[in-house]
Amino acid sequence: MDNQHVLAVNQFADEELIKNFPGFTNHHAKVNGTQLHYVEGGSGQPLVCLPGWPQTWYSYHPIAMEMARCYRVIIVDIRGMGSSEKPASGYDKKNMARDIFELIKYLGLDQVNIMGHDIGGMVAMSFAFNYPECTRKVIVADGSHPSEGMLQMPLIPTDGTFGEKMDGKMPYAWWMGFNQVKALPEKILEGRFGYLLDYLFSYVMIDEDKMSEFDRQVYTHYYDSAESIRASNCWYQSFLQDIEDSKTYQMLSMPVLGIGSYVSYNYMKMGLPYVSSNVEIIGIPDSGHYMFEEQPEKVLGAVLDFLAE
Repeated sequence: MDNQHVLAVNQFADEELIKNFPGFTNHHAKVNGTQLHYVEGGSGQPLVCLPGWPQTWYSYHPIAMEMARCYRVIIVDIRGMGSSEKPASGYDKKNMARDIFELIKYLGLDQVNIMGHDIGGMVAMSFAFNYPECTRKVIVADGSHPSEGMLQMPLIPTDGTFGEKMDGKMPYAWWMGFNQVKALPEKILEGRFGYLLDYLFSYVMIDEDKMSEFDRQVYTHYYDSAESIRASNCWYQSFLQDIEDSKTYQMLSMPVLGIGSYVSYNYMKMGLPYVSSNVEIIGIPDSGHYMFEEQPEKVLGAVLDFLAE
């Protein structure tokens, strides 16, 4: 391995990335049979943060420092993500919620606020369903628990709705089907994942320039291997089990905040009241799916106001 390649790899290592988070530290913990990587900083009530696809803990960098002024922020690479382990199984959201439950017990915590974006939002809601006694408040950003509504997603887009940007009224998320396929995506995308990232950020963001070139390189680095692609696709391949598990859950009674982009706001307005009796839903219509990057101040305002209530 030449020196230039070593330098390129090292700049994306957690030990280097954490330098952009003064006061935060890197950690690993073996919980529920799987080693998870997490970072933490700040003090106060614990706020567990879970990222989504195709990102890592680093996706919270636009908002983490400000949240850490008031809260003990714990950002976790969920099972299969980033520097966390990528086992062959266990990617149903109920089991991934158990990962987080065992992590908070490992940390000596009894009750936490929990926040998730995208897939992380699914895990955050599963945590609240399965461990309500450990859940103070829940925040989900463009992500909620898998439901039977997923089964109605179109295989073919409606005429005129599949353009350069995702249609907010008729969204066509083709990767939901592509990621169901076993063994093929990693053969196609290994070493080429950056092409998918660039397409995705362009398609689901209003202003894709808000996703910096360095951010793109970080996520490409962590998703470019066959193992990482296989593991992240397992989050999607577990949706049918997640839907079955959802049928056994009681309605959430703790405060829940949903933050929706132009893509997801209307769907969150329709869906979240069915699973939570104490829900507030805020829309950020001038943001696409990656709202931490596009509208960090608006996300922070919503999150901090909600947690302080």
